[in-house]
Amino acid sequence: MQTRRILLASGAAVLTGSTGLLTPGLSGSALAAKPKHAARHARSAPAAEAVAVDSTPAMTPIGPVDTPARWACITDFDSGQVLLEKAADEHMPPSSLTKMMTAYVVFGMLGAGRIKLDQMLPVSERAWRMQGSKMFVPLGESIAVQDLIQGMLIQSGNDACIVLAEGISGSEEQFVALMNDTAAKLGMSNSHFMNTTGWPAEGHYMSARDVCTIATHLIRDFPQYYHFFSETSFAFNKINQGNRNVLVDKGLADGLKTGHTDAGGFGLCASSKRESRRVVMAINGLSSSNARAHEGERLLAWSFANFEQAVIARKGQVIEQAPVWMGEAGTVPLVASRDVTFLLPHGWQSRVHVAVDYPSPVVAPVTAGQPVGQLTITLPANPTAGSVVPPQPVAVVGGAPAAPVVAPVPQATVITVPLEAGAAVARLGFGGRIAARLGMKHH
Repeated sequence: MQTRRILLASGAAVLTGSTGLLTPGLSGSALAAKPKHAARHARSAPAAEAVAVDSTPAMTPIGPVDTPARWACITDFDSGQVLLEKAADEHMPPSSLTKMMTAYVVFGMLGAGRIKLDQMLPVSERAWRMQGSKMFVPLGESIAVQDLIQGMLIQSGNDACIVLAEGISGSEEQFVALMNDTAAKLGMSNSHFMNTTGWPAEGHYMSARDVCTIATHLIRDFPQYYHFFSETSFAFNKINQGNRNVLVDKGLADGLKTGHTDAGGFGLCASSKRESRRVVMAINGLSSSNARAHEGERLLAWSFANFEQAVIARKGQVIEQAPVWMGEAGTVPLVASRDVTFLLPHGWQSRVHVAVDYPSPVVAPVTAGQPVGQLTITLPANPTAGSVVPPQPVAVVGGAPAAPVVAPVPQATVITVPLEAGAAVARLGFGGRIAARLGMKHH
């Protein structure tokens, strides 16, 4: 048997009468989310030391993008594709972005039935004395878990975190051990927690990529609790506080969290869904709350405006009719084993190549679902990827300049998807095989 290779699509080619093979999806690029709430001025925070400005651009599939954020990462929710990154794996002070990890452990306890939303947890003196942002828990009283979650996520209450941690694990230290264990299981290799609040502490850090990871898991693993991140205000103990996430307040995002420390600057993790696409964004190291709000809004808009969903194939879609040797039918349909979609920069569909590989002819008998070949998709490399590498100083060695550092040539991405037989084809009987060899019709 010889292998047969057919180029099915290059660019915007589409199979007649089918949905797939580089059919562009709705991108939402022209959509601007209509604010659901009246926009308010970004809330100011206590004065902080000036955050060092990092002029290095962020890396994206379509070339460098300038951002004043010191750390940044934007991912596509469904595929996990990285749309933008800047020092995304570098350890950074996460401030109150830490509370997303705290919330994940709390939600896990709720999901497992270990605690309930209406369960009352006592307020210790340690929680009552906790400084920073507060929900103002009263000393010696007990508070419902749901109120504590709202105080933690909407009001960014450090005191609420302590009450939850002590009520669930007995101490904050025990709860933090759960946080670190859970982070490791989620693949957050550049995160380590020393507390539940994000209060500055040596050895307490996250990366922007890990922030996107925990945000994605919060949305995917606990959709029943995600609404807490989108509430615009919460009143407790006769004190009403608004959500510090201005993008939520303006209806541009439906979660998740903000944070600020002197060392880490102003940070934001936000997620937004427009039409069928959702993106997750983490930025940190901004100089002010206004800069955080402005840059978050700008980068979210950039994420939706510059990428679109391309449908390569749908599960069960007939890709090719393969000839069958000694079968009761002359051909068998080859179908995609799963949906194949990619988020691509606008204009890149003409640079995508799709081919099918299978042994020809396929020898009967053939069973439905039998693996028969594969679909090979070649995604183009970013031609400008090397330009995001900052220029290197030329060192003088022995009186002669050293060779300049050359950025690696970007490589194309090749993905393979199994093809299956879409129907069963029985093998011809003895008489049929003889007739076939003699070129006679067999009845």
